[in-house]
Amino acid sequence: MAQEMTRLAVEGREIVLLGTAHVSRESVEEVRRVINEEKPDRVCVELDEGRHASMSQGNSWQNLNVGKVIREGKGFLLMANLVLASFQRRLGKDLGVKPGEEMLAAIQVSQELGIPYSLCDRNIQVTLRRAWGRTRLWGKMKMLSAMLASVFTNEKLTPEDIEKLKQKDVLQSMMEELADYLPAAKAVLIDERDIYLAARIYQAEGNKVVAVVGAGHINGIASHIMALAEKRETVDLGPLDQLPIRGWAGRVLPWLIPAVIVVLFGLGFIKAGWQMSLEMFWRWLLLHGGLAALGSLLASAHPLTIVIAFVGAPIGTLNPFGKIGLFTGVAEAFLRKPRVRDVENLSEDLTTFKGFYMNRVTHILIVFFLSTLGAAVGNIIAIGWLAALLKGGS
Repeated sequence: MAQEMTRLAVEGREIVLLGTAHVSRESVEEVRRVINEEKPDRVCVELDEGRHASMSQGNSWQNLNVGKVIREGKGFLLMANLVLASFQRRLGKDLGVKPGEEMLAAIQVSQELGIPYSLCDRNIQVTLRRAWGRTRLWGKMKMLSAMLASVFTNEKLTPEDIEKLKQKDVLQSMMEELADYLPAAKAVLIDERDIYLAARIYQAEGNKVVAVVGAGHINGIASHIMALAEKRETVDLGPLDQLPIRGWAGRVLPWLIPAVIVVLFGLGFIKAGWQMSLEMFWRWLLLHGGLAALGSLLASAHPLTIVIAFVGAPIGTLNPFGKIGLFTGVAEAFLRKPRVRDVENLSEDLTTFKGFYMNRVTHILIVFFLSTLGAAVGNIIAIGWLAALLKGGS
């Protein structure tokens, strides 16, 4: 199937939007052919400097300090990044094409022809952090669970399956599903990037510009470029480059859960004295700490990490600034430090469930995730259980 291509006449200039499937041998070959035939004044590619450096240098994991990442509160973000990379690499391995190879091909052929090129996408870390910041905890859990499920499956996709992603109706249905699943993330990952890419392409110098982008962005970019041309104005991309500011809910929620638990203990004391308060405390401790420890056990964490999960989960809840994933992740990173071979083999290990599970870098993140998930479920169940106990249930 031929690539999707749209030509725009903008203020006496021509902008050619070339839509590609991100993991497809045909996309790589078509990109080379189109640039050679069009011979534009400039080529724009859907990459940012960070991803370009990572893809071209191939050593992006060498300086990864997973313990530091968890301490900085970016554990979920890193895990989402690695799981997504795992899915893309497995697709690329099945098809014999590295993810993003068509973008690198666009840059390579531009260099061969002496055509200047521009990296037009927003910084991937800004995009992920904006999407992550706008997604609530339950949405984050759902997203990571779905992404982890993609690592467990052995389903193989054929080149024909990948090429179908370029069909407008299939792609549109995927976008609508994403909007229903995580509307805030969809707005950041798709809508904002359409605006960002359109502005950068519109501002690119040259009478003829070829822009190599994912097929799903074609319609959005084209409409934004035409709107910019009609208004003859530039776009201030500053707001789209800013990291999200925590809303009132994000600031209040860490205090709300421990406050509810303390209030329940207090109501137990008022109703039946210390005996009920202590009974409620022990039930909460066993359920909350037990499920956090169970999550660590399912992740095959170090025995000491499992103990830390049990003891640390209640502390993490009653301290709004403490999170159990921080305790268990840092503990596992200390007790089972990633080895040189773990870092060297990370890219390959991302392509299999066994590798993802056994590699110490990703294993730390699995411990972090499952202990956090267990503690969150434990708290939800415990609050209902304590409330029922106050009403006279057992």
